[in-house]
Amino acid sequence: MSREHAAAESGFSSYVEAVIDALSAEPWRAAITTAEGLVISAAEFRDQVYRLAGELTERGVGRGTTVTLLTGNTAEAIVARYAANLAGARVVGLYEGMSPPIMARIMASVDCSLLLVDSQQHVTAGELLQIAGVPQGLSLGPSSFAEDVLAKADRRPALPMGGLVGPDDDWCIRHTGGTTGIPKGIRMTHGSYRQTLDHRLADAGDPPRFLACTTLAHLAGILADKTLYQGGSVVLRHGFEPGDVLATIEHEHITHTWLLPPLLYHLLDHPDLAGTDLSSLARITYGGTAASPARLRQAASTLGPVLYGMYGQAEAQYITEAGPGDQELTGRGGQLTVGRAMPGVEIAIRDEDGTSLSPGEPGEVQVRSPYVMHGYWKQPELTAEVLRDGWVHTGDVGYLDEDGYLFIVDRIKEMIVVVGGHVYPAELEDLLLSHPAVTQCTVFGSRDEESVEHVHAAVVPAAGQQPSLEEIRDFVTARKGRLYAPDALHLVPAIPLTAAGKPDRRLLRSGLSATPA
Repeated sequence: MSREHAAAESGFSSYVEAVIDALSAEPWRAAITTAEGLVISAAEFRDQVYRLAGELTERGVGRGTTVTLLTGNTAEAIVARYAANLAGARVVGLYEGMSPPIMARIMASVDCSLLLVDSQQHVTAGELLQIAGVPQGLSLGPSSFAEDVLAKADRRPALPMGGLVGPDDDWCIRHTGGTTGIPKGIRMTHGSYRQTLDHRLADAGDPPRFLACTTLAHLAGILADKTLYQGGSVVLRHGFEPGDVLATIEHEHITHTWLLPPLLYHLLDHPDLAGTDLSSLARITYGGTAASPARLRQAASTLGPVLYGMYGQAEAQYITEAGPGDQELTGRGGQLTVGRAMPGVEIAIRDEDGTSLSPGEPGEVQVRSPYVMHGYWKQPELTAEVLRDGWVHTGDVGYLDEDGYLFIVDRIKEMIVVVGGHVYPAELEDLLLSHPAVTQCTVFGSRDEESVEHVHAAVVPAAGQQPSLEEIRDFVTARKGRLYAPDALHLVPAIPLTAAGKPDRRLLRSGLSATPA
């Protein structure tokens, strides 16, 4: 029996098929509203997926092939991902902020056979396609550099298709954030991803109207899938601009959006906030980096009980959630809780020997759930190191309290080894964020000429503030001890982020280590 026939006989339905079924049940529903204001109905969106899937199949896309997406926040980006997956291919998203040479190396590493580009990425695509070895590119709309595959697909009938993949097939290879080299490719299966759709997010709206104002290549894309599956609509913006986001929430009656904490702060600081009707907004999901307790209290006071903190990682997907009633729950070090385990998720805290630790004892956070990765692409040794007996070793240091709330202390690999002990950057960041002169910060280690590691803090000061190193050291020493007091302070206008939206410690380390304030 062929693999294709076996997949069809298994009765498995992929996430794309599940979403299409939901769209077909309400064909008149507004599925997508583009950044330009075009409203695409559920039936129109479904038929676009079917037509493109048929066109890609005719061009050789199928089970076991890899299609790479260089796309922004467009309806075409979602159509292309669904169509490639429906045809049986795995997809790889290239992130904005990656250099074309890194993109080319990623494409080569995942055996990419086809590149799909939307209207937002023409300039980058032009550079990428000049690099030797980059496979064929097709444009999702008119362009000067490639054939318009959507124009060809539009001439096809919208014939239903499916049943080409099984639960153990990869639906995507999701790369971790990185600025040099090739980020690790994380294999996610159709089976694990399909199960995530059935978990309904509390207070996302009934039906949900989700605003995607951050890249669809990350969590916004997953939340868009959940929204469409659960009978809702997705409203797209090409990027985050706080005034535009506020206006969109009011005019489009948005019920749910996803933001990194620094973006949430931009909303809170925008002059239009007070005059904007946010009564439709029932949920803001935030996460991805440390949040300021003071700013979260401000957000809760200003926006109401709409904050939901999410903790997870690409290898394990969702791990915990902290609801509106959990936002001020802090641990012994002052860090905020990241909440309790999501349904179906098991969390264990273990030491280096694998011994489970008691509540309150910090150790490595390990996770087991139906949602974890299949492994790293073409890296069996690394897979065996991180994924053991079904448990993902997250590399995060944390502890559980008696009620099952998880507190993250730091990343094991980001721990700074200084003379006298260990400094966990996240603990110091949490403390610095409580200083009135600090709005954002990132802590990193840097070695001197004798390979001795020192603690550096990059700080975005509050308006009108200019904190000194002595002031910050005294503040930290009084509350955390001299071990955690920074050796260097860098006042910066903004914290640089990686393509994955995380603080770019590598860039800070290379650019700031020699030039403290």
